[in-house]
Amino acid sequence: MTSSTPNDPTILTQSFHYENSTHSYDIKWRSLGDAQSPPLIFIHGTPWSSRVWTPFALALSRQFHVYLFDNPGFGDSPLEREISEKGFKPADTVTELDADLARQSEVFAALFKSWERKWGDQKAHVVAHDHAGLMSLRAYLLHGCRYASLCLIDVVALGPFGKSLFEAVAEFPQYFQQLPDMSFEGILEAYIRNAAFTELPKDIMQMLKAPWLRHGGKKGFIRQLCQANSRSVEAVEGRYAEVGREIPVKIIWGAQDSWIPVEVAARLGKALQAKEIVTIEEAGHLVMYDQPAQLGVELGRWLSTVGR
Repeated sequence: MTSSTPNDPTILTQSFHYENSTHSYDIKWRSLGDAQSPPLIFIHGTPWSSRVWTPFALALSRQFHVYLFDNPGFGDSPLEREISEKGFKPADTVTELDADLARQSEVFAALFKSWERKWGDQKAHVVAHDHAGLMSLRAYLLHGCRYASLCLIDVVALGPFGKSLFEAVAEFPQYFQQLPDMSFEGILEAYIRNAAFTELPKDIMQMLKAPWLRHGGKKGFIRQLCQANSRSVEAVEGRYAEVGREIPVKIIWGAQDSWIPVEVAARLGKALQAKEIVTIEEAGHLVMYDQPAQLGVELGRWLSTVGR
């Protein structure tokens, strides 16, 4: 569960290009395992990357054709590029900095459909963490992406949202952009540390910080926090019951999640008519690092049931 090496089979080596009316995207992705096996997609959240899924992707690639990718502006995928001649005119600074979850969901849906053409009659199982929960639900309900099953882990999916840091950054993004690099790194590290129940090893902490410490990373991180403060579920929340009626849904939650309280799991499970809700003790928002063995067992049990 460390940073990638040149021989790491989970390094994102392929690119997907997509354009809508205002922006251009280049998404880094890769797949591993037998292409004839059932497809399995892992989606990361904020402020992470596909690296959080590495050990699970490797293990499950023995039975599944696993797909990994980095959302726009995360990990190895560059920030979206504005198509100036299309006339993107944000209403305010927050909108300008906002990574816009709706656009991220649209890009994921396009990427999903590019993969789907190679699956024949098979449908993909989807595992989503953090804001990827809302992304996966939007893709399913608004963009026609059809899954074999959906597993949601400590996800953003029910309003209202917002932490005090999100609110502060969204109100004064220009001040945070002016922070010295050392101060910014301190805020970033504290933010990441708060997501885990146990202390993160130094190599894991460095891997999680690294994309935001590169050139342009500070601006990208601020964009993500602005977006986190203004997420909206209005377009899909009222339709969640449709998902549970059509596909099996499992919810996994860290009992000590300080970002999204564990009580949300039951509310979300009811809204989605989830087949199973599991709480993992001594785990925070980053359950994949707090309790990797238990999460692996839960994923294996779930996929062995719905993957038959």
